[in-house]
Amino acid sequence: MKKLVLALCCALAFVAGCSKEGSKVAIPVKPVETYQAPPINVTSLDGTPLSLTALKGKVVLLNFWATWCPPCREEIPSLMKLNKAMEGKPFQMVCVSVDEGGQKAVTEFFKNTGFLLPAYPDPTGQAANIYGITGVPETFVIDKTGIIVKKVVGGMDWNSAEVTTFLENLMK
Repeated sequence: MKKLVLALCCALAFVAGCSKEGSKVAIPVKPVETYQAPPINVTSLDGTPLSLTALKGKVVLLNFWATWCPPCREEIPSLMKLNKAMEGKPFQMVCVSVDEGGQKAVTEFFKNTGFLLPAYPDPTGQAANIYGITGVPETFVIDKTGIIVKKVVGGMDWNSAEVTTFLENLMK
């Protein structure tokens, strides 16, 4: 646990996230650790709706990202490995794309890169505004009761033993 906290602190200190000039982020109260995760409703690339509140009972990794963001692109392979490692466990990865091009931009990005994430386009920024993100990537780890237990600003390597152990401990 101490190693995870240290790794997260280092990641926060050394990795800057991306922000778009003129982005609209306005929320009266930003979600913070130890508080209930705000509900959002998003739709996957294949048209399947997802409500965050329906995921109670699972640990959720809620990642806000964009196809144009270099730190986002750098962390995608580790997110893919983490998602594969968590298959069959009470875990759900929700990668919300803030690309203004929506589904088309994300689909083209995956086609061109060979990457694949459980992606949910948010071209209007509604989910991003609810979470008060200031740039991308920003990630929220939500426990099985719906409480935010960790917020990570900036990219990081999600494919580490410390992260896996941290998430598995939340599943107990």
